[in-house]
Amino acid sequence: MAEITRHHTNARMSQIVTHGDMIYLAGQVGSPEADVTQQTKDCLAQIDTLLAEVGSDKTKILQCTIWLADMADFAAMNAIWDAWVPQGHTPARACGEAKLATPDYKVEFLITAAK
Repeated sequence: MAEITRHHTNARMSQIVTHGDMIYLAGQVGSPEADVTQQTKDCLAQIDTLLAEVGSDKTKILQCTIWLADMADFAAMNAIWDAWVPQGHTPARACGEAKLATPDYKVEFLITAAK
């Protein structure tokens, strides 16, 4: 069985879990005081950083689940996503509306990637 490694772990969760060649990131959120555009930029920058830490990058994202606090922000979030995601490497993706951890969060990204 492949080794499971956890990074940036606290009593509640780990920011990164690797198992073999699979990478699982915790849900990424942006600065609570920012609008959905800035929060999306923050999330994607954090995803880049976390993936790089374990030897991967956004071209190796397999699946992305996106939660928006309000689907009215779908176009604004997608404008940032579309500029960030590498064409030819777009992952399987789902996006829906959800009540997030605090009302200040507008968007959250959950990523599964390969090494």
